[in-house]
Amino acid sequence: MSAYQSTVPAFIAMLTNMRTWLDKAAAQKSEAELIEARLAPDMFPLARQYQIASDAAKGTGARLTGVEAPAMPDTEASFAELKARCDKTIAYLQSIDPAAYDAGIGREVVITFPNGAGMRFDGHTFLTGFAVPNFYFHAMAAYSILRAQGVEIGKQDFLAHLAPCMFPPPTAN
Repeated sequence: MSAYQSTVPAFIAMLTNMRTWLDKAAAQKSEAELIEARLAPDMFPLARQYQIASDAAKGTGARLTGVEAPAMPDTEASFAELKARCDKTIAYLQSIDPAAYDAGIGREVVITFPNGAGMRFDGHTFLTGFAVPNFYFHAMAAYSILRAQGVEIGKQDFLAHLAPCMFPPPTAN
């Protein structure tokens, strides 16, 4: 299985699930309260968790293919805007050339943070040690914020992309 096959479809599936969580949240709770909700005072609020998950997915694609990721200003302040960001990120991921992505495993990846510090990786270590865990950290933080605020979502919502794989339990004879 290639690097592309093992990550890009999973990023797309989780971003699709994250979109659906917002629909469920909107039906159950106040959007204005949820958009700024956080798990802890020193953690980012829900909107920022979505933005960073999006950035992680598109940044992975851009860094491994050596192209610029589409710019998305972090200004989303509503569920509709967060869903649109998920859609834009998914569209970008769907446009990535799988061969270019896979070739990026051998590339050097340098990430520079706003304070000037940074990290240097080979493509494989970047993907498996940083990009994938970072993406899922922020997806899980978003999920956890919604749960902590009383939104009725569960593991089946987190793994909703696996619904086609499910089958009913055997019946008793």
